[in-house]
Amino acid sequence: MVSFFTSILYNTPIMSNAINLSNLDNLTKLARYELIKMSHFGKAPHLGSALSCIDIVLCAYEKLLNIDPKNPKDPNRDRFILSKGHAISAQYVAMCYRGFFDKELLKTFNLDGSSLPEHPTPNCIPGLEIATGSLGHGLSVGLGFALGAKIMNKNYKTLVVLSDGECNEGSVWEAALFAPKKNLNNIIAVIDYNKWQATARSNDTLALSPLKEKWEAFGWQTYEIDGNNIEEISSLFEKIKKSQEKPIAIVANTIKGKGISFMEDDNNWHYKVPTYEELESAKIELGIDK
Repeated sequence: MVSFFTSILYNTPIMSNAINLSNLDNLTKLARYELIKMSHFGKAPHLGSALSCIDIVLCAYEKLLNIDPKNPKDPNRDRFILSKGHAISAQYVAMCYRGFFDKELLKTFNLDGSSLPEHPTPNCIPGLEIATGSLGHGLSVGLGFALGAKIMNKNYKTLVVLSDGECNEGSVWEAALFAPKKNLNNIIAVIDYNKWQATARSNDTLALSPLKEKWEAFGWQTYEIDGNNIEEISSLFEKIKKSQEKPIAIVANTIKGKGISFMEDDNNWHYKVPTYEELESAKIELGIDK
């Protein structure tokens, strides 16, 4: 399946599982600019959270997930859940670039009557599986999808992206116990470990560290990567596609506000909305000329 945006941007029919990494890197820069525009014009916060996970979400749609934008209800489709629903703008952008809807719709983000609300609702756009934003539930729902696949003898996989602060929730660890018990080798959890939650450092709030070892102790096949490095993410996703024997947890070390120097690792961007001047500064920094 050709990625809708990639085919337009580069004017070449590249299969999504063979996209040149340099092209994907360019795509993340364009995506970051879209996120900042959406936050500015939609007056929506949580920009830092979207910028930290956009590389992961773009790579998921371009490199890992078997989902046809023309048939988003296919019962054999892979499932994707952005459990940290406050960062939903990242999923909207990735889905747009993958061809689920026209790019013009991004301009309506968080506006009255838009089908792109600040926190998603089920099927607000084709291909969006569940409502998220009430933290701690996404992984449990994902396990329901994964268990259902086993019961129905279907081969689809489920990918869930969580925040690190979300790992404060007991429901996450109950789910973490459940997956190995049921031999769910069709579930992948990615923790966007940007080291911040709403008002404090994640590890100052609860003792999350060492996060990789915790998931490993619960029986998951666990990896740790740079979650803002396209090559590392893509390489691991390709590896997972070839073989998965256990539930997989990926601790993705990221930077909140990644890609914009005056936003990086600044938790004020959990709540701030960029001004027009800040939008223009980000545009220059990203090298966007249109």
